[in-house]
Amino acid sequence: MGQAKGRGPYAKTPARRAEIVRAARDSFAENGYAKASLRDIADRAGITHAGLLHHFRNKDELLAAVLAERDSVEWQQGVAQVDSPDQLAPYLGELIRHHQKAPELMRLWIELAAAASRSDHPAHTYFVERYERGRAQFAEGLHDEADRSRLREGVSPESAAVLFHAVLNGLQLQWVLDQDLDIIGPITDFVRLLFDRDHADE
Repeated sequence: MGQAKGRGPYAKTPARRAEIVRAARDSFAENGYAKASLRDIADRAGITHAGLLHHFRNKDELLAAVLAERDSVEWQQGVAQVDSPDQLAPYLGELIRHHQKAPELMRLWIELAAAASRSDHPAHTYFVERYERGRAQFAEGLHDEADRSRLREGVSPESAAVLFHAVLNGLQLQWVLDQDLDIIGPITDFVRLLFDRDHADE
């Protein structure tokens, strides 16, 4: 006999949750957060509405899971593709172009991040820890570059990490407001400003 698959459609397996998150991502991107329904997401995932609610209590939890998955995938890609400042600007340009293909998800991320600034918001802890982790990881990666004098003189790795997140998030907000705006050029210019050109090719 084959191995049991768990307790029917309500079994909390990572694979099932991943299917629901993918379905939610597609529904949010196509319909927008307000118009996306839990029943539509359940249909896309091939489960019942009740089965979906066994994994996620509401649409807010699903949105947070969708954005957390995107964060995780993009961080892993960044680690794999960027091992020097010279590779940072091309990677960010590619990342922004990818985000621009799903402007609704960009908008939802910005809206959720702002709402999560309230300490009683369900996603507050996630966003606080996300930024803390992102700043720490970015700064750690810059320490070696600073030792080799590639980080611009007078800029600490910690400040560079804060500036990096501020510029990247701020440019995407501006693009959501005006989708004719070029933000890839400015992010490339920012990276050039962050690292000392005199040592960029050493």
